[in-house]
Amino acid sequence: MTTLPTVFVSHGAPTFANEPGLAGAQLRALGQALDKPQAILVVSPHWMTRSVEITATAQPDTVHDFGGFPRALYAIQYPVAGSPQLAARVKQVLSPRGITASLDVRRGLDHGAWVPLLHMYPDADVPVVQVSIPFDTDEAKALALGRALAPLAAEGVLIVGSGSLTHNLYEFRMGDAHEAGYAREFSLWVRDAVVHGDTHRIAQALKDAPHAARAHPTTEHFLPLLVAAGAAGAPTPTTVLDGGIRHGVLAMESYVFGQRVMLQVQEVTHA
Repeated sequence: MTTLPTVFVSHGAPTFANEPGLAGAQLRALGQALDKPQAILVVSPHWMTRSVEITATAQPDTVHDFGGFPRALYAIQYPVAGSPQLAARVKQVLSPRGITASLDVRRGLDHGAWVPLLHMYPDADVPVVQVSIPFDTDEAKALALGRALAPLAAEGVLIVGSGSLTHNLYEFRMGDAHEAGYAREFSLWVRDAVVHGDTHRIAQALKDAPHAARAHPTTEHFLPLLVAAGAAGAPTPTTVLDGGIRHGVLAMESYVFGQRVMLQVQEVTHA
């Protein structure tokens, strides 16, 4: 079986579900271009726990874990199967690395998981398991979690870190098309580190990149990038998906680690 690449996606605001724009079209094209996985493992910043937890339900709910958005968003369902078998396997691969994990048979998929997958795999025909991020995770621990998950990529599992390349909700402006310069500068710095396969530099981004504290007042939306980078058997070649900047400050950039992918993108305005 061919080892799959790993992916980091910027999932933006919940409205990304029904306003896909360029980033959504890119994810749709990516799902069509990659070898179809046996299952998908998603790490999202919207599930943070004391220690690692893994969804182990056969039919995970679509969790609408947000408020104050248009009513149509709450009607969207992503009726994908879970995989108790993969959940058990995830726990198994984490144990030798000293990472204690438990199975959650009730938890569904939060919007950090189902929103990007709605674009990548709109038929909801690939089973999905979600892995939580412990509260005490820092850059080093995020890389270690990714490296512990890495063997799954050779078993037909697509490992997806879902976060946001920039995530300053204090400056979020619904519908604003004007790009904040600092968000673009931070994104370009990280992109350079990614395309050069410099995992150490990526891990230093929140300390060394321009405007890092403004781009990420908190770290949780950046950590999934490090999980995806850590899980990559080979960080290069890399495919960059520049989805632009939404709502003024949310960079919608995504990366494929370990594979150069040619995408045929047709942008749409609504899913």
